[in-house]
Amino acid sequence: MDRKETILVKVKNVLIGGKTPVTIQSMTNTDTRDSEATLMQIRTLYNAGCEIIRCAVPDMEAADALKIITSQSPIPVVADIHFDYKLALKAIENGVDALRINPGNIGSKEKVKMVVEAASEKKIPIRIGVNSGSLEKDILERDGKPTAEGLVESALRHVKILEELDFYDIVISIKSSNVAMMIEAYRLMSVKCNYPLHLGVTEAGTKFKGTIKSSVGIGTLLAEGIGDTIRVSLTSDPIEEIKVAKEILKAVGLRKDGLEFISCPTCGRTQINLIKIAEEVERRIEGLNKNIKIAVMGCVVNGPGEAREADIGIAGGKGEGIIFKKGVIIKKVKEEELVSELMKEIEAL
Repeated sequence: MDRKETILVKVKNVLIGGKTPVTIQSMTNTDTRDSEATLMQIRTLYNAGCEIIRCAVPDMEAADALKIITSQSPIPVVADIHFDYKLALKAIENGVDALRINPGNIGSKEKVKMVVEAASEKKIPIRIGVNSGSLEKDILERDGKPTAEGLVESALRHVKILEELDFYDIVISIKSSNVAMMIEAYRLMSVKCNYPLHLGVTEAGTKFKGTIKSSVGIGTLLAEGIGDTIRVSLTSDPIEEIKVAKEILKAVGLRKDGLEFISCPTCGRTQINLIKIAEEVERRIEGLNKNIKIAVMGCVVNGPGEAREADIGIAGGKGEGIIFKKGVIIKKVKEEELVSELMKEIEAL
């Protein structure tokens, strides 16, 4: 895949842009003022594969809590700031590794300058975050509704504010809940600037629908070589965001490390309860730290051949099935023993 090479931005020890690997982000949904609960969630997300975490900073108490959170977080912490420049200054003072702000929304140019100078001194990048719900009134009045062009124009206005203050350590996101608009906006922005792009479909929805919308939006752009860091926004436990993000990156070939699981959709040839078996295998391998590909197939005739690249797999027959490695059959077992025998072989790899 020919990825666009963008400006390299450093968020603590994590690189965004250039041609570095696409990073996975999420956002805590704990009360940031509760540093203990927030750190607990950050550690859980880190263990699942999150590489950058964002925390909401609604008030000064939350900004103060960042001092503890940033000192103990295993991954870089981004402070999510809206409107109040004092919160941004306090977040920087308390050790955050990046800011998410819209410079045009935090007050006078002098206030923006204070934030930019503090960020520059600590070498903290700023992510400009524009979405279809935050467009300026004049853009909305002109266009009549949110558009891809309007999103890009809004983001570039904020970029210009930072550039006029000689600040270029910038990441841009231009999210929309409309997948087609989101895709078009990022395509336009990719042409108009060379800053790293943070991809996401905002307010994507619940686990099921949000996964689909995020996969289409983020996956399409990544397949076109656009995007440097991603966040899957789900109305669910943030751990689900990490799971989906990892699978999106695998699906477009940007990550090959870790466990891969494939299964066939079943058809009239299937003579075992493949859906139940596949779900059980998927449940039992969750969290397994092996760099292997596992296949669950419904047909003995085609299964091993179709899943030849899998390191290990099963294929069903009538009340029984086979276990195969790299397309070669190694044993035949009863249906009720398929999962347990497969797990033994996986553990032995």
